[in-house]
Amino acid sequence: MKTRTLTVVLYQEDNLYVAHCPEVGTVSQGPTIETAVANLTEATELYLEEFPFPDTSRPLLTTFEVAYA
Repeated sequence: MKTRTLTVVLYQEDNLYVAHCPEVGTVSQGPTIETAVANLTEATELYLEEFPFPDTSRPLLTTFEVAYA
């Protein structure tokens, strides 16, 4: 069995944390960060059982500012 380190992007939506894996496109949620990441891990493992791992590189992460009123 192979392992690979993937990226998790987290944001809070009402009382839940939403976790997204940009390399694969899986998304899950949970009431805590730990639960959201655990649920995302399970969802991603199930997804990869059905679909081969995409041949992509790790995403680059940066920030930017926008002006708004």
